[in-house]
Amino acid sequence: MDKKLLDILVCPLCKGKMSYDKKASELICPVDRLAYPVRDGIPMMLAVDARKLPADEEISA
Repeated sequence: MDKKLLDILVCPLCKGKMSYDKKASELICPVDRLAYPVRDGIPMMLAVDARKLPADEEISA
């Protein structure tokens, strides 16, 4: 994920900063505990595409 793109992307729900999980290829919103998939280098930023993170799953920043 391009650093410049990551700097300007925000969560579509809370407008908070997101982090990138390279291994899972997901953008993570720690506030809403949502993981947005990145497919072929393109972030899927729709809430319906997001995966709700379980309470016991650790969020790495």
